[in-house]
Amino acid sequence: MTKLSVNVNKIASLRNARGGNNPNLIQVVKDCESYGAEGITVHPRPDERHIRYNDTIELGKIVKKEFNIEGNPNDRFMKLVTDVKPTQVTLVPDRIEAITSNSGWNTKKNFSFLKEIIDELKSNSIRVSVFIDPNLEMIEYAKKLSADRIELFTGQYAKLFIKDRKNAIKPYIECSKLAKEINIGVNAGHDLNQENLKYFNNSLNNLLEVSIGHALICESIYEGLEKTIKSYLDILNNLSIDEAKKQILICQIV
Repeated sequence: MTKLSVNVNKIASLRNARGGNNPNLIQVVKDCESYGAEGITVHPRPDERHIRYNDTIELGKIVKKEFNIEGNPNDRFMKLVTDVKPTQVTLVPDRIEAITSNSGWNTKKNFSFLKEIIDELKSNSIRVSVFIDPNLEMIEYAKKLSADRIELFTGQYAKLFIKDRKNAIKPYIECSKLAKEINIGVNAGHDLNQENLKYFNNSLNNLLEVSIGHALICESIYEGLEKTIKSYLDILNNLSIDEAKKQILICQIV
């Protein structure tokens, strides 16, 4: 089954909006794990507008399952991740002013830079994933970089899914096949939600992990965090959304 890693950036954004410690990020992370999430993802940015660097250090002490730290590998980020030593680091080419991640690495153009970064991370026994667009050449160069995994940017898929899901998924299937041939793992993330995740997951037979934050937290406002996480897990376990909700209702009755 594809693993679900819950991105908790939005929880930190909500906390930061008012100051103080409500919602309590540490408790939310513990709850996510207790509700079945197989991983926790954070993406600290230089301005610390949501996850703070100190948050990441504290989470590194309490996350019991897989811990994935995303970000642009500047000097401060590299010191953070080599100190925390999470399960996985996902390298993302964020511009400082970017609201959210909206494109992947050019692994060919940035080969020398990324090679040095990846070698350092792997020397610290950290699994490395490289955030890329669904582009076959970029996957080939990610493999040459000795990255353990790629994370496919699924923003394009989510945008096209509503109108034409078959064409939306095509480049991702091609990337998935190539990744399998050259033996590099496949993760995915960005704008995945309960409506488009099942089709995506069923179309790629070697998808290892999805990282979902914004949609999951938004949906939790209506359904609650525990129900929403269980719904995502059921989708990844190949149950329909309706079947998943029926199972939740049965559990409540019992």
